[in-house]
Amino acid sequence: MQRTANIIGAGSNGLAAAIVLAQAGVRVTVWEANSTAGGAARTLPLTLPGFQHDFGSAVLPMAIGSPFFLQLPLHKYGLEWIHAPAPLAHPLDGGECVTLEHDLDNACAALGEDGRAWQRFVGPFVQRWPQLARDVMRPVLQVPRSPFLLARFGLRALLPASWIARRFRSERTRALWAGIAAHSFLPLDAWGSSAAGLVLAIQAHGVGWPLARGGTQALTNALVAHLESLGGEVRLNSPVKDLRELPQADLTLCDVTPRQLLQMGGEHLLSDGYKSRLRKFRPGPGTFKLDYALSAPVPWGAPECARALTVHLGGTFAQIAESEAAMTQGRMSERPFVLLVQPTLFDSTRAPEGKHIAWAYCHVPHGFTGDATDAIESQIERFAPGFRATVLARNVLSPAGLARQDANLEGGDIMGGAMDLPQILFRPTARGYATSNPKLWLCGASTPPGGGVHGMCGYNAARMALHSMR
Repeated sequence: MQRTANIIGAGSNGLAAAIVLAQAGVRVTVWEANSTAGGAARTLPLTLPGFQHDFGSAVLPMAIGSPFFLQLPLHKYGLEWIHAPAPLAHPLDGGECVTLEHDLDNACAALGEDGRAWQRFVGPFVQRWPQLARDVMRPVLQVPRSPFLLARFGLRALLPASWIARRFRSERTRALWAGIAAHSFLPLDAWGSSAAGLVLAIQAHGVGWPLARGGTQALTNALVAHLESLGGEVRLNSPVKDLRELPQADLTLCDVTPRQLLQMGGEHLLSDGYKSRLRKFRPGPGTFKLDYALSAPVPWGAPECARALTVHLGGTFAQIAESEAAMTQGRMSERPFVLLVQPTLFDSTRAPEGKHIAWAYCHVPHGFTGDATDAIESQIERFAPGFRATVLARNVLSPAGLARQDANLEGGDIMGGAMDLPQILFRPTARGYATSNPKLWLCGASTPPGGGVHGMCGYNAARMALHSMR
């Protein structure tokens, strides 16, 4: 008799879990609350007709470097990657700009006196990213396949980003590193605040920071198409209010947060001890995001910014560190660190001819209820004078607005929970994907390896669930 499974949520992790199970011959049904699959990996008309915006992720290094996605024939379903000449630009006051080049040798040359230090920092891992990824993107407490490589990585990743910055002589390189490390949503003097930045730096040279032609929805559509080719089904507009109302199945995997799991009937299906541990799982900081329809490209003061898909706006290491510290202290900096993405410089399919899109976000306290619009745009104007004059329309997504579009983004948390060391090791509990119910599993960003469009939470959870079922 064929085994069956329900998957709650058609985000990248839910779809990855569904594909793993379908590959094993399980009959899979994915239940998605929204009218479009993808969760935070969707492309939507958020501003004006003809402008297509990525609701969540637009730059996808974790996807192109995902050990699982690399196994799938996603190109057969129209997925095409686009790389900018440089993955990242970081302008400074006075018109100066430092770029992170895709080629490691070119990057080291561009960093001048810090080139050798950068080579020593990321060089040992760039060519070995496939081996490292297999361990970095699995549960932390499992036996690694490349233990010495992982240990070498860990000695750097566990350090505070402020300590790594001491390796570099120039303020330019320290500022560049600060912006990359700030993707951790941690204070830059916190232990483990180098981990996310080190992974992104390695990927910048190893696989790049690309976008999907036409929008991130292209990746989601390819995953859905491959799942359907294996006999799986995605049911849209099908919110799950109570797990007990689902059809009977051998497994149920939930691409949801711990709080959502409890709200959708977990109170009745889980042990008291496990529920108590779920309630102790701490959410991460929030995000405040703006999507723009533009009459022209962003008018950067430093022309090098036009070579990059991603631009980090925050100034010096000290200024970015102050912004991230303010966030964790429950307040927003007057000059927040801003991440800006400009897709239509490299993919003209997303806007009418001659027009452009961009999005920008900053980190804010969890559940922030203020308005960060002016603070974000002041930072853009700081490095791109005249930017506001190019804005045809803007869409504002506060933390509450993000959660309305995707219930997994509670309080604006796009990382699936705080990324400090205890919660990196135990996400969301020591059980990882498993719950106290042998038929019920978690596979969302609150499980290892955490947030990002990579599908590895779903992949890992589904493999462990299959092993348990067998």
